[in-house]
Amino acid sequence: MKTKFWDVPDYILFTSVFILIILGIAFIYSSGINSQGILVTNEYIKQIIWALLGIVLMILSSLYDYSKFERYAQNLYIGLLIVLLYTCLFGRYVNGARSWLGIGDFGIQPSEFGKIIFIIFLAHYLSETKNENQLRRFITAIAFFILPIGLILIQPDLGTASVYIPIFLVMCFMAGIPIRYVIFILGIGTCTIFLTILPVWNNVIAKKSFAVIGALTIPKLRLLLIITSLLITIIGIIGLRYLHGKKYFYWISYFFLIMTISFIFSFAAGNVLKDYQIKRLIVYMDPAIDPLGSGWNIIQSKIAIGSGGIFGRTFLHGTQSHYRFLPQQSTDFIFSILSEELGFAGGLFVFILYAIIFQRTIKIIRNSSSRFGCYIASGILAMFAFHFFINVGMVMGIMPITGIPLLFLSYGGSSLWTAMICIGMLMSINYRKYNK
Repeated sequence: MKTKFWDVPDYILFTSVFILIILGIAFIYSSGINSQGILVTNEYIKQIIWALLGIVLMILSSLYDYSKFERYAQNLYIGLLIVLLYTCLFGRYVNGARSWLGIGDFGIQPSEFGKIIFIIFLAHYLSETKNENQLRRFITAIAFFILPIGLILIQPDLGTASVYIPIFLVMCFMAGIPIRYVIFILGIGTCTIFLTILPVWNNVIAKKSFAVIGALTIPKLRLLLIITSLLITIIGIIGLRYLHGKKYFYWISYFFLIMTISFIFSFAAGNVLKDYQIKRLIVYMDPAIDPLGSGWNIIQSKIAIGSGGIFGRTFLHGTQSHYRFLPQQSTDFIFSILSEELGFAGGLFVFILYAIIFQRTIKIIRNSSSRFGCYIASGILAMFAFHFFINVGMVMGIMPITGIPLLFLSYGGSSLWTAMICIGMLMSINYRKYNK
C-alpha cells in the first residue's frame, strides 16, 4: 500500500511537540530582551529557522521506513565513531568542550546526532542477538556503549555523555537483558559518583571530619579498600563455585565486585576532576556555600521560578532574565524564564505536554510488532525523559547543574533537530506497527 502523507503523522504527538516549540521560540525571544526593553540577540530568529528545518526532517524521517535503517546500522555506528574521534582532535571549543564541527557561524554537535545512531545500532544488535547467551550479549553491548561515550568524555562533554547511559540501560531492559545485569551497571555508576563526590561533600557541605570519608582521600587507604573488596569478591566466587546451592555467595561477589570497580573508577575520577568541578555537581545541596560562584545559577533560577507565583508576571515582564541574572538563560534555564512569566500554571502546562509525549511513545512501544522498532522507541523515550527530568530538576535546584537542554524549548539547532528526527521515527514506527 502506498504511503499517504496525511496517514503517517500522530497528530496528538505532533501537536504537543509543536506547542512546545512555539513556547520555546517565544521565551527565547523574551530571554533576548534586556532591562531597557531592547532586543539584543537574534537567537529567536535562528530558532525559527531551525524549527522549520526540524519539521522538514521530522516529515522525512516519518515517511521513511524505519526498518530500512537496520541494514545500515553497522556502517552508521562506525561512521559515528570516526566523526566523534575527528571532533576530539579537530573540533571547535564551545563552553570548555571540543564538541562542535562547523564552518564560520554554522556548527553542529555530532554527539547530539550520535544519540540517534547509537539507538539505531543498539536496537539492531539487541534484536539480532535475542537468542544468544545473555551475559555475553550484555558484555558486548557494554563494549559498543563504551566506545562512543568514551570519545564524548574525552571532548569533554559530561552532560551529553550522561544522556547515553539511560538510553543504554532502558534499551537493554526492554531487550530482555536480566535485570541484575542492568542493576550491576547502574550500581557501578551510582557508587562511582557517590564515592567521587563524598570527600568534597564532606569538606564543602557537611564541613565535618569523618574518619571513614577521610580514608577516601588517602591513596594508600583507598588502595587497601580496593584490595579488601577484591579479596571478598574472589572468596564469594570461590564459594559459589565449590559450595553449590549457596546463593548468598553469588550476591556477596555481586555486591563487592560493584564496590571494587566503583572504588577504582572513583579513584581515577578523583585524579582527573578538580575539586571545583566536583563542587559544581553537589552545590545544589546548599547553593549558599558559594552564592556568587557555583551556587549563583541555582539561586537565581529558584528566585525566577518562585517569583512567578501561580500565573506569572506575564509574558515579557520577567526580571531575572531581562536583568541578566540567569546565565545560559535561553538554553539550560529556559524553563526558569517560562515559569517566571507564566507561573505555576505555565510550568504545569509544559508538564502536561511532556506527559502526552511520554504517553504516546509508550503506546507506540506497546503496539510495535517489531523488536527493532520497539527498542528504538524505548531508547527515544529514555532520551526524552532524561532530558526533561534532569533539566527541570536542575533549574528547580534538586539536580546538579549538568548543561542538559530542555528538548523542544531550549535554544539550539543540534538538540532540536535530533529531537525532531526522533519524533519522525516514532511516527514511522507507529504507522508501520502492523508490518511484519
